Formats: sequence, C-alpha cells, structure tokens
Amino acid sequence: MRLILAEDSTLLREGLVRLLVEEGHEVLAAVGDADQLIEAVSGQRPDAVVADVRMPPSHTDEGLRAALEIRERWPGVGVLVLSQYVERRFATELLTGESEGVGYLLKDRVVQVDEFLDALERVSQGRAAFDPEVVRQLLGRSEHTDLLARLTARERGVLAEMAQGHTNAAIAERLHVSQSAVEKHINAIFDKLELTGTAGYSRRVLAVLRYLGT
Repeated sequence: MRLILAEDSTLLREGLVRLLVEEGHEVLAAVGDADQLIEAVSGQRPDAVVADVRMPPSHTDEGLRAALEIRERWPGVGVLVLSQYVERRFATELLTGESEGVGYLLKDRVVQVDEFLDALERVSQGRAAFDPEVVRQLLGRSEHTDLLARLTARERGVLAEMAQGHTNAAIAERLHVSQSAVEKHINAIFDKLELTGTAGYSRRVLAVLRYLGT
C-alpha cells in the first residue's frame, strides 16, 4: 500500500513510518501540517493517507479539513484520521460526507497494531473504519434515542459492528453467530430505524451513522 502520513508530533510520525515500512507498505511522504499533506497527495496520489485531526497552525481542525478536501478532490484516496479524544463534531462531519473510504480512530488504537492496520486496509479499499469508542459515543448520544430504543441488545451490537465498517461475514465471526442471522438483524435494524431502501454496504453504514449523528 502506498501511504502518506500527516502528524505534527515528530515522535509519533517517525514511529508510524517505521511501523508501516516494517509491515511492507511504502510511505511516500511524512509531513507535519495540513498544507504539506494536500501538496503531497496532489503530487503522488497514494492509496490512503493517515492524518491527525489537529495540526498547525491553530491545532483545531486543520487535519479534518484537509481530509475532507482530499475526499472531495481525490475520491479514490482513502482517509484515516486520528484524534486524541472522541470529538463528536469532527467525527460527525467526516461520517456524514458523501464519500466512502474514510475512517476515524483514536490515537490509543494505533498501539493495537493489527486493528490499526486493518482499519487502514479498509479505508484504502473504499470501506469504512471507525473506532469502537467513537461509535459507542455516537450511538449513546444520538438525538434519535426513541428509535434506538426499538432495537434489541443483539441488534445494537450488530449496528455497532456495522458502524465500525465490518462486513457481514466479519460481524458473524466476531459475534459468534451465522451470517444469515446477521443479515436478518441488519434488515430488522433498518426497518426499526426507518432506513429501508438504502443499497450497498458502505452506503448503508454511512446512512446509519449520518442518521445517528444528525
């Protein structure tokens, strides 16, 4: 995989470069601010980028804005953003975009190498990859709690797995149920959340998160 990193912490940036190279990926560039990120993507068109939400000069949302710009200008480039905390506004803005191939992870998740690499692989393939804690807080703080209350405990578990970007087969394996059972739960979820008529796996995930994040 051809990657570009954007992280203002030199220590974390160099650590990520070392990790990714050791895993056999090609790091095309490793930069420290959003402007350099856009320039690097423009010149090299990677498979995916990894970007911190908060970067210089203001350390507010430069990384997020760069991620949204990349998805608009180069929709084939996957974007995985990292954040120190669950920032609901930032997560919702990213989740409710029309583009696919996006992810949002907490920085603590990076040390769980397999999960980090799996998320990066998913966004590079045009799928979704969202931190379980981000999903939990979005679900828990949804304004549509009346509709969420319709879901059974198992359906809420399946919805959380969907929101993280897992396929039906992966959900079945993670929850130790059959794939047909997962499909039945998903159909029930969309009926109860009044989201019927949405086609396609990635669109379905984004539709759920868009609805929960409004």
